[in-house]
Amino acid sequence: MIYTITLNPSIDYVMFTEKFDLGGLNRATSTHKFAGGKGINVSRVLKALNETSTALGYIGGFPGDFIKKELEISNINTDFIQVDEDTRINVKLKGNTETEINAPGPEIKPAHVEALLNQIKALTKEDYVIIAGSVPKSLPADIYATIAEICTQKSIPFVVDAEKSLLIQTLQHQPEFVKPNKVELEEMFDVTINNDQDTIDAARKLMTQGAKNVLVSLGGEGAILVTATDCYKATVPSGKVINTVGSGDSTVAGMVAGLAQNKSFDESFKQAVSCGTATAFTEDLATSEQIAEIINNVTITKIEGK
Repeated sequence: MIYTITLNPSIDYVMFTEKFDLGGLNRATSTHKFAGGKGINVSRVLKALNETSTALGYIGGFPGDFIKKELEISNINTDFIQVDEDTRINVKLKGNTETEINAPGPEIKPAHVEALLNQIKALTKEDYVIIAGSVPKSLPADIYATIAEICTQKSIPFVVDAEKSLLIQTLQHQPEFVKPNKVELEEMFDVTINNDQDTIDAARKLMTQGAKNVLVSLGGEGAILVTATDCYKATVPSGKVINTVGSGDSTVAGMVAGLAQNKSFDESFKQAVSCGTATAFTEDLATSEQIAEIINNVTITKIEGK
């Protein structure tokens, strides 16, 4: 079973406007509410790929009830831990540009932390864990490392998709792969990435710290996958980018699903990039039909890295 962990889920309230006037009255042309959070997004795209997963994490109040109900309607398993305060609601404003306002999230008490860790301790090496997204301030700063350590102790393969400090603390426990984007890599190593070789060099730095494989998202320029033996570059089709929220999560879902289905690295990579691209071209997350339409237009090339 694949388990996704979302420590700070949300309702993503997306509002589309023709223009946005800061300080003035704005009217939305359409609105959408989605069960959000990086791990939850991964579970939703895994479902589109016919992979079963269970969503773990914390929910509370009416926003938490909404998230659980939405996932159950989609036939996605959940085993959330209930907390006292409301799950956050994030606002996404989409006009000529994208503006996001993310709430901080509820208080997570020590008993809630222990409950989640016990859930992970009950898993086996036959399972797969995906840790993704931000952390509420009330959680220990090293919670990602704690989860990663449990996975290592129990030989559970795990994947990490999170910002710099959260990702770095897991590397010593050897995640199966991590998925930084170009900007995150530049920030991690205080470098400017100008070409494929720069990307490969930065990815290999993460591998020297423990990551087994590194998938780097390059936005419209595609992506690069660096493994212990090979480097691959994905070229994606052009199209109208509608929504970048969830694109990276979709990429993670595609890669994990491919590996779970015993596909090769390059096949899994192609599916991963197809999922991320399909999501970028739609208002919500990619559907199975949209992924199938994109995948034949994604090109994977083996490249040389010095």
